This record gives sequence, C-alpha cells and structure tokens, in this order.
Amino acid sequence: MKVFLLLLLMLGNVLHAATESTQDAELRTQLENVYGFWRNAMIKRDYSAWAKATAVHRQMTVKNRINSERRTFPQGIFALPAAPPALTGLKLVQLKRNGATAKGVYFGKIDFSVGGAPTENLLVIDFIQEQSGWKYDIAEFVSLLALPDVRAELGKGDYSYIEKTPEFAPSGKVPQVPTAVPMAKYISKVYVFCPGRMVDVTVNRISKHQFGNAKEAELVMGGLKDGKNEVSFSVKGVPGGKGNEAMTIRVYAFSQIDGVKPVKAFEYQVAEGQQVKGSGTMTFDFDAAMAAKILGK
Repeated sequence: MKVFLLLLLMLGNVLHAATESTQDAELRTQLENVYGFWRNAMIKRDYSAWAKATAVHRQMTVKNRINSERRTFPQGIFALPAAPPALTGLKLVQLKRNGATAKGVYFGKIDFSVGGAPTENLLVIDFIQEQSGWKYDIAEFVSLLALPDVRAELGKGDYSYIEKTPEFAPSGKVPQVPTAVPMAKYISKVYVFCPGRMVDVTVNRISKHQFGNAKEAELVMGGLKDGKNEVSFSVKGVPGGKGNEAMTIRVYAFSQIDGVKPVKAFEYQVAEGQQVKGSGTMTFDFDAAMAAKILGK
C-alpha cells in the first residue's frame, strides 16, 4: 500500500510538472505572438494595429509624451531611431507571470538593423493582461557591455543573474491609465540633483516624477502654461546618504527653434550643509519675457 501511494504521489508530481510546462509554453506562444503583432504594426506604421496590440495605459502614456513634446499624433508613435528587434535567434532565459503582468527576458545578438555587428545583450519585454487578452507594454534593451562576466555566464547557460535580480520579474501591478494631457504650449523638463536622497516631484498636479540619488531630467507631461504654474515635492533619505548633501530642483522651458537655449522657469536649491524641506508646494509664473525667449523674439 505504501509503495502504491508513493507511486501515485510521483505520478501526481509528474502530471503537475507537465501541466506547468504546457501552460508555460502556451503563455510564451501568446506573448511572443503579441510582440510580433506589435512589432509588425510599428514597422508598417499601422496605428490601428498598434492600438490593438498595446496596453491601454501605455497608449495614453505615449500620446501624452507626444503631446508634451509638441509632435503630431499618431505619426509620432513611429518616429523611432531604429526598428524594434525581432526575437528570432534570441534565447528566452526567463518568462514569469504575476497576476495580470508578465515579463520575458531574452538573451542574444539583438539586432536593431542600424548597421554593425550586434553583440550579446538582454531584451526585456513587459506585458499586461486586459479583458481582450495579453497586450504589449514596453521593451527595454539592457547592455551587458559593463558586465562581461554576466554576459559570459549567460552564454554558458547560467541564468542565476537573471533569477536573482528583482527587476527581471513582473511586478504584478497594472499601472493606472494616466490623465490625458492636451498639446503642450511650452515644452518643459524637470531637472533634479539629489545625491543621498529620494525626491518626488509633481508639476502642475499632473506630471509625476521620482528621482533617487540622481542627476537627471525628465519631460514634464503637459508642459508649462502661461502665468501660474505649480511644483510640489517630497524628500527622504536613502541608505548611504549623509543628509547634508546639496539638492536642486529646476524646471526648464525648451524652444523648438534651433539655437535657442532653454529658459530656467523655476528653481529650488539648497547648498551643502543647509536644511532641506521634507516637502512643499511652490508656484512660479511663466511670464511674457520667458515666452518671448522661447519663441526666439
């Protein structure tokens, strides 16, 4: 009887593993078909097909960015420096699902068809499951140039780097659809310098940004408007930070005229050793003089 029960248990494990393997294969087929459909839409510049294959929140994010850069929609969707790479010849090293999110990690010679011999790197693709099925969300090219040991390990079939890195696993959280923004009147970016700190910034209650121990600039969704604009922020320390580092938050307006320099419209700056506010909301005016400089007048 004990032997019989043991055999049943072993058979159950085998059947469970086979079911999981089948499900993994089915998920891979679905997701790769979605990516292929999306990629083909990009190459053919087919907006209808692109919208069908792309997650709803990503569609709005892309449209908001195009409007904030004062480019034409939907033509701006397809203005990429290179065509999305095919999965042909790449090895799927990890595919995970977490709720309504999934992420595939591919390794190999990723070819963007821009000339030159492609090298072995990573292509990470995110997907969202909606009512009508799986949708493409976003893809990220991860260069392994600075990680030659990892590249060598992956080439030998050792995927431990992927397995132990949380960023290569799906989050399980479906992003909310962002608020739609109209065509910006003035293109704008928020710049933050925040060594030793995490800084959250929101511009005009719409454009949300997060900077961690960084020196970066990001596009302001919706841009700036004539007259009163608003910046709110919150600051907290990060591990390794001293708490007395300098910090800067700036908002710039950019011209669409070649040779015209950006205009600094807002600045909150704290010198090293000075106290930084934990949070705050400030307003600034984008006045006629600033607008004239952007317009090259």
